[in-house]
Amino acid sequence: MSNAPLMPMATAVWLVENTSLTFKQIAEFCKLHEVEIQGIADGEVAKGIVGYNPIISGQLTREEIELSSKDRNRPLNIINVELDIKDTDNKVKKYIPLSKRQDKPDSALWLIKNHQILKDSQIAKLVGITKNSVTSIRNKSYWNFNNLNPKDPVAMGMFTQRDLIKSIEKAERRIAKEKKDKERMSLNVKSNI
Repeated sequence: MSNAPLMPMATAVWLVENTSLTFKQIAEFCKLHEVEIQGIADGEVAKGIVGYNPIISGQLTREEIELSSKDRNRPLNIINVELDIKDTDNKVKKYIPLSKRQDKPDSALWLIKNHQILKDSQIAKLVGITKNSVTSIRNKSYWNFNNLNPKDPVAMGMFTQRDLIKSIEKAERRIAKEKKDKERMSLNVKSNI
């Protein structure tokens, strides 16, 4: 996905809500299908995804949006900026304000729905809640389950996209190892017969 904005779905949500751009312009900019943009506008797609402002992130300028809003045939052009991403291994717990702490179960539900391969312990570590809470959310026995709204924790700033990718890769390695071990066990059983 070259020249795609960071968090394309969240960016599309913001553009639909805050601009008069056409669905085609937004779809081309975000590298999504025009039908997905229509679904976002109708409220059928991207429920719970918080809009991500591409102006603040330096991917677009207000002038660029205004030029494309005036000319429906003009595509949006992303600003190419080389980002210097530093990987710091500081294990300092990030402070989460009281107003955001209520979003932890919502974030856990979002991870359960969108990344089923993650173990409860991985979700608990990412979001910062107990494993028992994650398990009860997964089993729909959480005390406030009916009031939970899945929310993207990366868009809310609870942890980084890099943290999520590392956890998913770890889960994929675990599943591949379990599959390999299972195949090895079935071969051993067959050879013993």
